[in-house]
Amino acid sequence: MGYWDLQEGKDCIEKTWITTKLGTALGLVGSAYHIVAFQPDSAVAALQRATNGTVTMAALGAVFGITTCLSAQARDAPEDPFNYFIGGCASGALLGAKTHSVVTGTSACLGLGVLAFFTKVGKVEGWKLSTEPKL
Repeated sequence: MGYWDLQEGKDCIEKTWITTKLGTALGLVGSAYHIVAFQPDSAVAALQRATNGTVTMAALGAVFGITTCLSAQARDAPEDPFNYFIGGCASGALLGAKTHSVVTGTSACLGLGVLAFFTKVGKVEGWKLSTEPKL
């Protein structure tokens, strides 16, 4: 089952697990590119970079998943895109806390919140980013 197949506001553990796995995968890919682009001095430094990026992205995914689901339950509005804004904002706030920067946290909160909000709106309204190829 995929993330969009599960009901909003239900199966919070499953939804959080899916977003954590997605965050971990994105963190691994991002860390690999970062290590290739900015080669570290040693294997230990490369491992530290990979771990730092991967764990950060996994945590952002977990925070997004659990916050979105719990927000849907608490607000008793499971299909409201604002739940996704709240989840994105919580992930951005975590990023700000990690970097010890209010500016980073605020801008990441707004950026990730708006991105998540419009992702949900697009999913509900059937927006297409690309069309099917014509054969």
